[in-house]
Amino acid sequence: MKSTAVRPLLTLAFLVALAPILASAPQAPPGPQTTPEEVKTYEAFRAWLGQQPANVQQADDDAVYTRYRAELQRQGKSTTESAATIESLRTIGDRAEIERWNRILTAPTPSFNTEPNAFLVAMAKGLTPGRSLDVGMGQGRNTIYLAQQGWDSNGFDPADRAVAAAQEQARKLGVTITTTVARAEDFDWGTSKWDLIVLSYVGAREFVGNVTRSLRPGGMVIVEGFHRDATKSRPIGGSVVFDTDELPKIFTGFRVVRYEEPATTSDFGRFETRVVRLAAVKP
Repeated sequence: MKSTAVRPLLTLAFLVALAPILASAPQAPPGPQTTPEEVKTYEAFRAWLGQQPANVQQADDDAVYTRYRAELQRQGKSTTESAATIESLRTIGDRAEIERWNRILTAPTPSFNTEPNAFLVAMAKGLTPGRSLDVGMGQGRNTIYLAQQGWDSNGFDPADRAVAAAQEQARKLGVTITTTVARAEDFDWGTSKWDLIVLSYVGAREFVGNVTRSLRPGGMVIVEGFHRDATKSRPIGGSVVFDTDELPKIFTGFRVVRYEEPATTSDFGRFETRVVRLAAVKP
């Protein structure tokens, strides 16, 4: 919790991208800094955003709020009331989303795959362990796996309790991981710093610049997300959905080691669908 969608990493759109397919997960209750009225306001906005087309979900926060202000006025709210709602959303949005994802990612009965991503496992075999970065690490399933394989394993996510749970699990397993509680735009990706970057159900389009700059020459990026076909059966936020052959074009200039669009069980939502998978190396 990796988009608005699976996890709160970057924009509002990313924060809700995977939300529709995890609808059965319990909602986070109001936290100590979030009132029931704020939660109600946020959930109404979240539901609206989850129904918007991909170009809206992928827009920056200002553009999304402008559209939502217009929607509120269409519903009959005054200009003053609409402006107050938007201001409230700007204040509580990230906090409410992080509370939600903390609960989802640390739930006693998870609604997602807690084992390491199968494509990552397959593609990491034979690689010489170096320094890895798990973007939107959540509860650490991939971060911990890479540490177990000898990588200097790093990860970040704004869901603080999920990151803490990852550290606790790593200690139990006797491995070391380096973690940061941060959103993608606040994290220091560095330059030519990583030998492997993992983007597992957290998007890709918005990270191309960061990945290209921060991967070392010869370093690999591994991506998994939903194929567009997955949206035929349920709503999924646009940040984690890709068209046929889109991923290789996103990472133009990279050498594609493996690209596939198989039918399988998705890591998030745990349903039979098509996914997209890319492993590519920076020249």
